[in-house]
Amino acid sequence: MTNTTKLCSSKPIVTVNGQFPGPTIVAREDDTVLIKVVNHVKYNVSIHWHGVRQLRTGWADGPAYITQCPIQPRQNYFYNFTLTGQRGTLWWHAHILWLRATVHGAIVILPKLGVPYPFPKPYKEKTIVLGEWWKSDVEQLINEATKHGTAPNASDAHTINGHSGPISNCPSQSGYSLPVRPGKTYMLRIINAALNEELFFKIAGHKLTVVEVDAVYTKPYKTDTVLIAPGQTTNVLLTANANTGSKYMVAATTFMDAPISFDNVTATATLHYIGHTVSSSKKTVLASLPQPNATLVSSKFIKSLRSLNSREYPAKVPTTVDHSLFFTVGLGANPCPSCNSGIRLVAGINNVTFTMPETALLQAHYFNISHVFTDDFPAKPSNPYNYTAPVDQSVNAATMTGTKLYRLPYNATVQIILQNTAMILSENHPFHLHGFNFFEVGRGLGNFNPEKDPKRFNLVDPVERNTVGVPAGGWTAIRFIADNPGVWFMHCHLEIHTTWGLKMAFVVDNGHGPDQSLLPPPADLPKC
Repeated sequence: MTNTTKLCSSKPIVTVNGQFPGPTIVAREDDTVLIKVVNHVKYNVSIHWHGVRQLRTGWADGPAYITQCPIQPRQNYFYNFTLTGQRGTLWWHAHILWLRATVHGAIVILPKLGVPYPFPKPYKEKTIVLGEWWKSDVEQLINEATKHGTAPNASDAHTINGHSGPISNCPSQSGYSLPVRPGKTYMLRIINAALNEELFFKIAGHKLTVVEVDAVYTKPYKTDTVLIAPGQTTNVLLTANANTGSKYMVAATTFMDAPISFDNVTATATLHYIGHTVSSSKKTVLASLPQPNATLVSSKFIKSLRSLNSREYPAKVPTTVDHSLFFTVGLGANPCPSCNSGIRLVAGINNVTFTMPETALLQAHYFNISHVFTDDFPAKPSNPYNYTAPVDQSVNAATMTGTKLYRLPYNATVQIILQNTAMILSENHPFHLHGFNFFEVGRGLGNFNPEKDPKRFNLVDPVERNTVGVPAGGWTAIRFIADNPGVWFMHCHLEIHTTWGLKMAFVVDNGHGPDQSLLPPPADLPKC
């Protein structure tokens, strides 16, 4: 625990090595990484290495009760994994309770020695971690909300590398400073570590060129606004070519196109030119920020992303599909006599609200422990309806609960249509799949049409990533190859929705021989 003062108020927070954001891990493609995590706090802890493929090393993936029991107070665990065939920006975060509010940091994977970037080498690289800050204790906040069956309060501010910049009720709060040299090109490694908010990121007076998302190179795309959902990373090139006598605002602000309360406090930082003084009469050049509900800005950004698909970095998109899944994602409400309004807000996939087990699923799978999970997760909704039409209040919004997994044979090709629903309300859901990258082959508004929509799929250079937004009132289609044996979590990366049950898991069976089989668990695997 570290005592921290922000927004003119103090509280103890859970940190790694006393830092917020936590330390950056720097490695190279194909390096093996060993990280000892020692738990000195009163909470159970586990760490997820977000976006790391974990080929055959599911024991090191980190989501509590999915691939491991958490690390209990005064215990420790060695995470041991190899960054096979990956390079770029990923991140790590706590994967239990709401601890990732403060327990998170960057993973920088450099290319192998002697291998260049597929774009001009930047003069310098900077890591930009975007986050959310609550003045109150985050664990108390979610415990209270859970007790009453309601949503917790939105955060009090956003942060850029741990700093919010001045805000109305705390004008003395400092901001992050980004010094640049005139004419030089910088690579910014941007990470959205916020719990519940998709963010727009802008730098006044400067264009940004997107060259990578989720540690996969993209075709360079010039923009003045980046959209980044919780869980996603985006690398951009920034050329310092503006008037050197001014300072420029760097801003992170919420994208929210649903009628719910959110944190509308913009985090600000300052870009300034090294060796150039700015006269005190000159105000900082402000960024013109999109409206919070700027769906057009958000969808333009998403639709402009493409895989590089070069000879060195091909996009290996599955063209055939062995398992075609249709997942409705959305909210629901279950009866709750002790809750404020008699109902508890929940969330589910195909109307299943996922129940967390008390034994880690990967152990149950590996050691054939029965009665922990079933492998009958529905491939499609049992009761189809008009998913995106406004729902009549008399419609039953209840969900069923269970620890259901979907079983895949090794090397199966999988397509998932993630269909948003308007049950309770429709909002954007950033979905993260552990253990795999996938290709976003299509997206659209309204209900997915299995006759017409697949004809428009991009199977040539779709963006490849590990976290994808499912648009409010629409759908997203993804494809991947199940070439990684183990148990792999899939969930909405809005922490409140994960808490409410918007999650499921795949169990991928071993293939043939040791190279296609899950490794045995390490001796120090935590016990429940």
